[in-house]
Amino acid sequence: MRAAEMFERGCTQPEVARAVGVCLESVRRWRRVWEQEGTAALRRRPPGGWPPKLDDAQVAEVRQALEQGAQAHGFEADLWTLERVGVVVERVTGMTLARASVWRLLTGRLGWSLQRPRRQAVERDECEIARWVAHEWPHIKRGR
Repeated sequence: MRAAEMFERGCTQPEVARAVGVCLESVRRWRRVWEQEGTAALRRRPPGGWPPKLDDAQVAEVRQALEQGAQAHGFEADLWTLERVGVVVERVTGMTLARASVWRLLTGRLGWSLQRPRRQAVERDECEIARWVAHEWPHIKRGR
């Protein structure tokens, strides 16, 4: 909208590009639209494309199912992968989603982020490690 105001004042395209902080090609495109359709045509529009497959109620059901954990849905480890989430989505809603759609569901609509589990031995004993570092390691380091 700031660009439209500058067009109306007679500013040049390079001036508009510098003031708004965009490339000259974008300003040229905006100018064409502004000249043909007016200022209203430059207003933001909602994103186009197909509507999402899952409605808000289905997304809420999927969230509830995922919050139960992967093991509650019969998976061996309590770790979510795109494939596992896709299986749960299909069980809960009856809709099959592609991996990319599952990713958009998790990150966009559910607000989840990518998390990688820490690789750590199950047998790890923090108390024993602390004892070893405090008592054994100094003897080894000194060379006895």
